Amino acid sequence: MKTGTALDRSLDSSVDRALGRALDRSPDSAFDRVHDDTASGIASPAFRPHQGMPPLQTGGKPLSFFEFWPMWAFYPPVMLYALGLMLRHRSVLLPTAANPSFPGGGFFGESKASILDLLVRHVPQWVAPFIRVQRPAVAQADAATECSIAMAALAQAGLSLPLVAKPDLGCRGAGVKLLRTQAQLQAYIQAFPPTATLLLQRLVPFEGEAGIFYCRRPGQSQGRIVSITLKYFPYVLGDGVRSLRQLILADPRAGQLSHLYFKRHMERLDELPAAGEAVRLAFAGSHSRGAIFRNGTALVTPLMQARFDAIAQALPEFHFGRFDVRFERFEDLQQGHGFTIVEVNGAGAESTHIWDRNTPLLHAWRDLMRQYRWLYEIGAANRARGFKPMGWAQFVRDYRREKELTPLYPATD
Repeated sequence: MKTGTALDRSLDSSVDRALGRALDRSPDSAFDRVHDDTASGIASPAFRPHQGMPPLQTGGKPLSFFEFWPMWAFYPPVMLYALGLMLRHRSVLLPTAANPSFPGGGFFGESKASILDLLVRHVPQWVAPFIRVQRPAVAQADAATECSIAMAALAQAGLSLPLVAKPDLGCRGAGVKLLRTQAQLQAYIQAFPPTATLLLQRLVPFEGEAGIFYCRRPGQSQGRIVSITLKYFPYVLGDGVRSLRQLILADPRAGQLSHLYFKRHMERLDELPAAGEAVRLAFAGSHSRGAIFRNGTALVTPLMQARFDAIAQALPEFHFGRFDVRFERFEDLQQGHGFTIVEVNGAGAESTHIWDRNTPLLHAWRDLMRQYRWLYEIGAANRARGFKPMGWAQFVRDYRREKELTPLYPATD
């Protein structure tokens, strides 16, 4: 194993330093004592919010002061640092060489399906199966026919409803929806932009979700998990008296993010959830869509390290990115089993543990700068091995395509 580089030293010590505050541990909150069904979003005796996750502490400040700053306010220091890396390495698009087997290194505008296909070929036992559906440029038939074709393709792949629909191109949870019925599938297809490709993926019906960020320098014998983000889905608890609107506004966190939840639950806002009924406010595990993120980096175990290193090294020329996984029990994930990969983000991935409410602003900037340094070091090492960064023409085409499609996607759940 190569040693002595800045990247190696950073990787070897990143988990020990824990990248910030460890996960808050506290007794179960009221939500942890409520049962819920993730497919319906309402209470049931068989399930409870955050089941299988480390306990979510809800006391204290609900948000960090910068957690929902606009991008133009939060990212300038990080972008200035990245500019320095571009000058030092004499390349703007060097990150696209970080993962040569991913389209554009997974930096921007990459196909989710192409990356998942790579996993299906090399580590199929760890991936949620899916199919891709491409909408025609001009509708050849009505939406019902398109839906029937999709249902037949699902059956051929051994998949059935409920399932998760998502765009092939996109980030930050854009267009992600839980589809329970054929009518919902038809409506999703009909609302999807022409010529665009969508994915229909098996629903992993558990509350547990995490982002596992992995990094390995070319030539290094082992990589490391450098960040874990625990993703909690937000709920409000009915009391049989207040409407859903009132419950959201009264919640310390949800009340500050009502603009995210009101539009999504417009038809239910005046309903009175029954006493003890837990209403899930967001399905997609995306911070920008209202999910709750906690820093779980201190909970990495050697067995987790070994498992994700084995998966990553089974993928040809994969060095940098985040595995988004779902699981029934976090303890199983720590033992290196009992999880399913639903998506992999490459060079454009973010160490999302920074959106923990307890992360100081300077620490968030520091961690993202460190991430960019690793990314450019890996890209430079791969360039030295003969892998070329993506050309500007292709990058601009991919960038424009994703930017054009994203506003056209169906609303995120």
